[in-house]
Amino acid sequence: MAKVLGVLGGMGPLASAHFMLRLTLLTPAERDQDHIPAILWSDPRVPDRTTARLAGGEDPLPVLLRGIAGLEAAGCGAIAIPCNTAHGWHAAMQAATPLPILHIVTATGDELNRLGVPPGRIGVMGTSATLAMRLYQQGLEQGGWDCLVPEPAEMAELVTPAIALVKANRVTEAYAPLAAMAERLVARGAGAVVLGCTEIPLGIAAGPALPFPVADSIDALARAAIAWARPR
Repeated sequence: MAKVLGVLGGMGPLASAHFMLRLTLLTPAERDQDHIPAILWSDPRVPDRTTARLAGGEDPLPVLLRGIAGLEAAGCGAIAIPCNTAHGWHAAMQAATPLPILHIVTATGDELNRLGVPPGRIGVMGTSATLAMRLYQQGLEQGGWDCLVPEPAEMAELVTPAIALVKANRVTEAYAPLAAMAERLVARGAGAVVLGCTEIPLGIAAGPALPFPVADSIDALARAAIAWARPR
């Protein structure tokens, strides 16, 4: 039987839907039956991950574990989570299930290698919590990349409002501030920019392509899921 991928989503709903689209488009297929069976558990009731980590908000772990249990019961063989900040709870989620939970930071490191980005300075854009938890800084330094991140004022002015625009379905409005931030990171010496929040690739895709390498964490996770399902 074909491996069934579980997708723990809803963080946000549009990012989860886009992950399913990219999973489909990136899968080599000639017909319906060539695609990867997948079950999307999209639960937008998961408490905000950034608020939980930085402001003492409600813990999202119980709701995340409920979704994992549902995917496990549905017969999934692995789980992908198209939300970068949720990976701050990756260890606790992995401890609760025998299913492998694909790690989005590891997948993005693989994507940087696929793009031919050499070791050195790269930019990382993400939520305040993702950057504060140093998920990418710690995960990518093992590959020789030195992560350059936005300043707090730039997060407040450009990145955080743009993420909120995507979550509000105002995707086209998010392009200008996100592109401006990416360009600033490159001007400071970044050889590539990691889109380390699954809302950010949607905003960047709403305008002209950026003239430097960009590692899309949604595509990275989709490729990792395909490699799990089709290891050959």
